[in-house]
Amino acid sequence: MTSLKIAFLPLTDAAVLAVARERGFAEEEGLAIDLVRTTSWATLRDRLVFGQVQAAHMLAPLAIAVTLGLSQQPAALAAPYKLNVNGNMLVMANDFARALEPDIAARLADPLGTAHDFAAAIGLWKRKPVIGVVHRFSSHAIMLRYWLASAGIDPDRDVLLRVLPPSLTVEAMAAGEIDGFIAGEPWGSAAIDAGLAEAVAIGERIWRRGVEKVLAFRTGWLEENPDPVDRLLRALARAAAWCDDPAHHEALAHLLSGPRYVDQPADLLLRALDGRVVARAGDPPLASPDFMLFSREATAFPWRSQALWIYSQLVRWGMVDHSPAHAAQAAAVFRPDVFRRALADSDVPMPGASMKLEGAVELPLAVGSRRGELTLGPDRFFDGRVFDPERLDDFLAGFPPPR
Repeated sequence: MTSLKIAFLPLTDAAVLAVARERGFAEEEGLAIDLVRTTSWATLRDRLVFGQVQAAHMLAPLAIAVTLGLSQQPAALAAPYKLNVNGNMLVMANDFARALEPDIAARLADPLGTAHDFAAAIGLWKRKPVIGVVHRFSSHAIMLRYWLASAGIDPDRDVLLRVLPPSLTVEAMAAGEIDGFIAGEPWGSAAIDAGLAEAVAIGERIWRRGVEKVLAFRTGWLEENPDPVDRLLRALARAAAWCDDPAHHEALAHLLSGPRYVDQPADLLLRALDGRVVARAGDPPLASPDFMLFSREATAFPWRSQALWIYSQLVRWGMVDHSPAHAAQAAAVFRPDVFRRALADSDVPMPGASMKLEGAVELPLAVGSRRGELTLGPDRFFDGRVFDPERLDDFLAGFPPPR
């Protein structure tokens, strides 16, 4: 039996790791997984970089930022597997939300219109709005910037972005330290249930099937240990399929609700799993069937084009200087080669390419696959942009330079 330590944060999207351990998928691959519960992304990053764990449940942009030397100790990281797509929510204080579209279903269905309402609400608010983000290099923070900028809001001037761990977001709202936050579930739902906030936007409507968490390794360790890496990916693929089955959602919510994992009520966790968004306390749930995905439609496949889209946003906001070398480093963090190697003999459908146009799929689309039938789901950006990784410079030229 091979032992592996994997760091994670208490979030619903840690589900695949929890299920791999608790349902025996890892054990069947000869792995003993020790899941190390961690409070903040900064601590998790350090545990991975300094070798306290072999792998981590990590924010996709953070893996790229660490590799580019943007986040504390530089280290080359590799992400051969995506643990989920989507699953985050922007919530704002009730008083702030009253200045937005009152029909909350219409508000969530029209992110572009809501962004413009948000811009007007800033001028009516009692101070520059303070919005919590879980890390500067989080998928949520990047999506928030992308969404705000669509309405002419400068995220570095017109609002204050404050970093705090996901599990402290609700407490910070209750104390009046922040006016809202964007985070992975269940924390947005917890703030809504506490009567502190309303949903303003959900990640699934900003970028359908937007990248969220990855399984990250130190590149050197991954290259030196191909056998346990492959066995782990096989276990995770089976666990992810289990997680995506609606028949298992109630059991999964109860598993995650325990103190070992998220330590929040099972009914709160079940909402994201089932795609039922309670956007305002006391309101009936709104259907969002793609709110969080773990397995179907090649969710787990690490498209290098998605790594490059993340990189494009780091460049856009002046977080890294653009160069061919930096772009190549960013793309290389995502490792479709390892994914293919590990799952070559499985029944997991295998995309034939490693990059694609991001944001171009409006309806379910059958694509070439090296194994099995593969249909990709809609991946549109709310503003209609399409990202061509082969034309990165043209894409960047379409945005105004950071101030």
